[in-house]
Amino acid sequence: MPDPTPPADDARREPARDHRTGSSAAAARIAQQASWVDLQVRQAMERGEFDNLPGQGKPIADLDVEHDPDWWVKKLVERENIALLPPAIALRKEDAELDDRLDAINVEAEVRRELEDFNRRVVENRRQLQGGPPVVTPLRDVDAELAAWRERRTARAEAQRAALAAARPATEPRRGWRRLLGRRR
Repeated sequence: MPDPTPPADDARREPARDHRTGSSAAAARIAQQASWVDLQVRQAMERGEFDNLPGQGKPIADLDVEHDPDWWVKKLVERENIALLPPAIALRKEDAELDDRLDAINVEAEVRRELEDFNRRVVENRRQLQGGPPVVTPLRDVDAELAAWRERRTARAEAQRAALAAARPATEPRRGWRRLLGRRR
């Protein structure tokens, strides 16, 4: 007489069946899960949780654009305003903005460190034999730049003093107020 139980290999290959309906248990779970999700969405709609969402009534952005596998990198660069420049161009841009960056620093030692770091990177990039435009950014003379930084700093301080002096009232308070306050000359 043949054995009524199937071999162990067949049991693993055959999906579990509901003995009442004959359908697979996995299919029943998926159908039940789909109805549960539909119920949750319907209840959220009734509560108004999908009202006034950002982008409501607007077309989905980039829906008709061909799929680009690097879309997330491009969005990150756009969102974070990241500049991906070759080192030679990046150094030229940094050179143009260096004086403003130095003027934001208040300590001479920090200015010197910043200038030395800039010069080190210029020399380092000149030695690289990578493709791209050549590095033509000139080195900065640290002592001359420090002298220029001191002059700009002094000029800014004098301009601030002049602005404060112009903002002060030209006349002194009347003497009657001093007597009331108990201050006499």
